[in-house]
Amino acid sequence: MVTGMSIGRLAEAAGVNIETIRYYQRRGLLDEPPKPLGGYRCYLPEQVKRLRFIKRAQALGFTLDEVGVLLTLDAACTCSETRALAVHKLALIEQKMADLAAMQQVLGGLVRQCDVGGGTACPIIDALNEE
Repeated sequence: MVTGMSIGRLAEAAGVNIETIRYYQRRGLLDEPPKPLGGYRCYLPEQVKRLRFIKRAQALGFTLDEVGVLLTLDAACTCSETRALAVHKLALIEQKMADLAAMQQVLGGLVRQCDVGGGTACPIIDALNEE
């Protein structure tokens, strides 16, 4: 008796599309079950969990390469290495946030200069043309 599900059911259960599953299989993030003669591949419920893990990790900013490392670390039960990877990712996110805040401040100032007006030239274009 088959206890698995089709790729379509797996995709639906995990909230992804079929091409995402195939892509993850090509990347080595998800195993591709054997195809029985004249039948369909059967995916196990654990693979829904794995797909959700991948999507949650991506939502936290981890790349697929990093997700692969996380999956390896999960299998090896190495919390300290996982923590180190998360700390590194957090530092990158904090740096990006600081960079975005600086960009927001500069761009906001340029927009306010435009709102004040008065000049014939555009302050935004002038700022971008500065050397």
